[in-house]
Amino acid sequence: MTTSLVLTVIAPDKPGLVEQLSQAIAQHQGNWLESSMSRLAGKFAGILTVRVPQAQSAALISALEALNGQGLKVTVEVSHEHNTDTAQQALTLELIGHDKAGIVRDISQALAQRHINVERLGTELVSGSMSAEQLFKASADLLAPADADLDELQEALEAIASDLMVDISINS
Repeated sequence: MTTSLVLTVIAPDKPGLVEQLSQAIAQHQGNWLESSMSRLAGKFAGILTVRVPQAQSAALISALEALNGQGLKVTVEVSHEHNTDTAQQALTLELIGHDKAGIVRDISQALAQRHINVERLGTELVSGSMSAEQLFKASADLLAPADADLDELQEALEAIASDLMVDISINS
């Protein structure tokens, strides 16, 4: 029997952080599954899932928490993944526009009101091709109820896009 763990990590960025983490996991017979890690504002931050034999899970959690003393803050959550019986449809969202406060808030609010789950969200600031202006780019993988009205969603997002002066596209 195995236990699934979800880890979040953050530390001042420096070489060897992934190695420290992977050593602790391997020493407890853990299997590194999915992860997303980045350098952000001088910090190394990430999230990952690990599967570990149930008999090793407490020892692994202790070893990961011990990394806090070495400057790598690790938070561990046991995953109790649940499957939903509700039929869902996968969607992708792409957005680009001039950077301004509130973009993520407004889009995520529209999605939440329609019971659409954000499965993955990536954002970045890039220089505009014709100017040095900062453009905000976002891409997201979404899960919507199978009966979601995609035309109504598109209309709502277009209204937000007009207010924020960004381009948004949704694809199924």
